[in-house]
Amino acid sequence: MTRRRRLALRALLGFLALPALLPLAAPPAWAHEARPGFLELRETGPETYSLLWKKPTGGEVEIQIAPVVPEGCRLVTPDRQQMTPGALIVRGTLQCRGGIAGKSLAIAGLEATISDVLVRVHHADGRLESHLLRPTSPAVALGAATSGLARAVGYLQLGIQHIVLGVDHLLFVLGLLLIVKDRWMLVKTISAFTVAHSITLAIATLGYASAPLPPLNAAIALSILFLGPEIVRSWRGETSFTIRHPWVVAFAFGLLHGFGFASGLTALGLPQAEIPLALLLFNVGVELGQLAFVLLFLLLERSFRVLEIDWPRWAEALPGYAVGSLGAFWTIQRAVVLFGGR
Repeated sequence: MTRRRRLALRALLGFLALPALLPLAAPPAWAHEARPGFLELRETGPETYSLLWKKPTGGEVEIQIAPVVPEGCRLVTPDRQQMTPGALIVRGTLQCRGGIAGKSLAIAGLEATISDVLVRVHHADGRLESHLLRPTSPAVALGAATSGLARAVGYLQLGIQHIVLGVDHLLFVLGLLLIVKDRWMLVKTISAFTVAHSITLAIATLGYASAPLPPLNAAIALSILFLGPEIVRSWRGETSFTIRHPWVVAFAFGLLHGFGFASGLTALGLPQAEIPLALLLFNVGVELGQLAFVLLFLLLERSFRVLEIDWPRWAEALPGYAVGSLGAFWTIQRAVVLFGGR
């Protein structure tokens, strides 16, 4: 296969991948809004539960979700609110006639988002139940204890969904795939990105460092914009530091993306004893989602190589400009948010 055919093939692959991303990228709130909410109920007495609700904030668009009090329950202290970096926290006391067993708990507005809500219920007898509510299933019947395996699967799912719905992260990975041509260099580049975002994900989740969400999102968008010209430069046969050492650039920007991944876990405010397990499984979920995306790209590449189809020349430049254009759009949008615009 000639060099131009290989380039056209990669261009077409990028072109095929972008339609799957663009519907998610179109609404401003969907570029990086897969931040989960957290609802905790803790039984403190007969038919009485303390309530802790954390709604994610600080993104490009406010996420409008709220728990619906189960039938037969009432919130005794509904006005204790606190704003923290990344979340609105509401505390109160819930009184339920006959307890909460068998009652349905729902999250209003969840179906209109791409966010999830982790629900935890601590019963007085030591039972712990955990549920992950999604836009497709925003309600659950309470009362049954869940196993440690079920809670572990919930963290794994959060990680997978965070990378799959975090279109900006996938677009950055797509940009790397379009630049790197050598398989060994591709392994090094993806590994460098993985190691880097795993480092900052752990640092942020364990509380050793943090990054404000608005400037972080703007910087992540800028990393995508940075790759646009590099893709075009690569296809023209030119060279640059990024083209010669893509793993270095992937590692540097991966540190930023790791803080972005952490925003999906730190907002939960998990108990200290559960953070190591949640961190491990969330990161594994992120890696599984990222690996699936890379494998899909490589399988498509191999399939079209076998078909030996001649693609139009205009397809060669389209993905590079698309990556750069989306990166520019998000950079401008998030800069406006950063400096107080709407």
